Amino acid sequence: MAITATAMTMTVSTGLQFAGSLNHKQTSFLGVPLRLSMSNPQPSLPSVFLNVQAKARTRTEDREARHSRIRKKIEGTPDRPRLCVFRSNKHLYVQVIDDSKMHTLASASTMQKPICEEFNYTSGPTIEVAKKVGEFIAKSCLEIGITKVAFDRGGYPYHGRVQALADSAREHGLQF
Repeated sequence: MAITATAMTMTVSTGLQFAGSLNHKQTSFLGVPLRLSMSNPQPSLPSVFLNVQAKARTRTEDREARHSRIRKKIEGTPDRPRLCVFRSNKHLYVQVIDDSKMHTLASASTMQKPICEEFNYTSGPTIEVAKKVGEFIAKSCLEIGITKVAFDRGGYPYHGRVQALADSAREHGLQF
């Protein structure tokens, strides 16, 4: 690579002569001759190739990261236990947990007989099934004297089945 200069402009060339440029051995800049040593005409490549890649994270890993951020802020106490939601492709699970004692106070899921027998679904729980699970967990919480809970959406968006479950639990007497 050589630097060539004309009267008004300075250009960089790779040994090719362009119209209006001078030979690289005759060039000077402000009266000082410019010489570039070209012992190796090809640029040298680094001896160690760096392989930089972004970490590929799955949807489950992203959800678990969101859930851990939520859990830093929400804690179940005896006065206000945590209503935790887990959603799978086939089922929906809800637990009311006292984190100070590490006890599950109440639970409901689509695998329980009263909910499973009422709905005949094959492709997974729908919004209607989520409403029924919310109603069931609210009734079981009110039976043992729990009226206030902290809602833990489990890293899932507050939309669809999770929202339907929360709204149904609110309608049937839980406060959160």
